[in-house]
Amino acid sequence: MGKIIAIANQKGGVGKTTTSVNLAASLGVLEKKVLLIDADPQANATSGLGIDVEAVTNGTYQLLEHSTTAKNAILQTSSPNLDIIPAHIDLVAIEIELVDKENREYMLKEVIRGLKDSYDYILIDCAPSLGLLTLNALTAADSVIIPIQCEYFALEGLGKLLNTIKSVQKIHNPELDIEGLLLTMYDSRLRLSNQVVEEVKKHFDAMVFKTIIQRNVRLSEAPSYGESIISYDASSKGANNYLSLAEELIAKNEA
Repeated sequence: MGKIIAIANQKGGVGKTTTSVNLAASLGVLEKKVLLIDADPQANATSGLGIDVEAVTNGTYQLLEHSTTAKNAILQTSSPNLDIIPAHIDLVAIEIELVDKENREYMLKEVIRGLKDSYDYILIDCAPSLGLLTLNALTAADSVIIPIQCEYFALEGLGKLLNTIKSVQKIHNPELDIEGLLLTMYDSRLRLSNQVVEEVKKHFDAMVFKTIIQRNVRLSEAPSYGESIISYDASSKGANNYLSLAEELIAKNEA
């Protein structure tokens, strides 16, 4: 039985998609069967794995409006053991279309329910907002990973996200758990980066992943080649960080 993990933070630019793509690829390399669901209209996780976004005819949008099935929306990627349900810019429209539907927060949960037996991990790359798409992801998920950038406004907005998670737990998904807070874009030379790490660990202690994702040029180059960091440069610091995160996640879930 697979585990569904949403990767969410309403702040943009904190490393959500980078984490979704590279954690998924790392889990795949460690011989776990992984499905990545792109639930962000920007479709960066889709293009980041080498899929032509313009050519997507069956994806998250069609899945949520019930014009295709989950099985039909799944594409294989060139990364080992990693499949994706891709996104396209048309996903923008779904929030408006779902507004007056009954049980609108449960749409994603319903359509992916049958996939849990086929995968070890299903990761959902969320949009940088707390709208209906993210709500659907949190309702469908077993747990959530929250990437936090090691920068000045790191903790700003975190309270809002934690409140959203609390209300999802109360109303839609009592089983939702916080998998962990992930510190990203860490630069050991900056005093500020170190202060943010201390601050987050002080407030959230055991909720913080031991693995910290460091700033890495190779990591930011990889998506423009449509590759994960694992296939783009397996010896880079970025690849090591994400493999270490994948190992930590597996150890935590198999303990």
